Amino acid sequence: MATSDRPGFALPLLLLAGFRTLIDDLHAELARQGHPELRPAHGFVLQAVGAGGITASDLGQRLGVSKQAAGKTVDRLVVLGYLERVDDPADARRKLVRMTDKGLDGLRRSAVVFDQLRDRWAATLGADRVAAIEDDLRRMVPAEFFRLDVPGWFGG
Repeated sequence: MATSDRPGFALPLLLLAGFRTLIDDLHAELARQGHPELRPAHGFVLQAVGAGGITASDLGQRLGVSKQAAGKTVDRLVVLGYLERVDDPADARRKLVRMTDKGLDGLRRSAVVFDQLRDRWAATLGADRVAAIEDDLRRMVPAEFFRLDVPGWFGG
């Protein structure tokens, strides 16, 4: 049962604030490393596009947004050089969206920075505490916790 010094609404806000802190720190470092235009939502898009590419319609479904919303984000990431549109080798009537070398570089750098941020949290809180937080969260969230539809869920 929640108490007045630990109300129930504080838990999701603290989890969100922790997420926000990590994401803000990630993007500050990515900007220092040559990716100042990347935004938090872009990471979900790049993950959803994946190594093999995807159609805009399928991208919208993965992200939980309309095809038009996905197309608008793709347009922006194409202009920024992170994505490109190419002919689908399996169906000449369709276009695939795929990552450029710049997009792959952004994802690779993100992975390294996330490891560094986790190490920073472990240095502050202790490696055992950070591992315990991760273990506890794994017990509480569904098995398929990594979902790419956060932009649609959050905005919808």
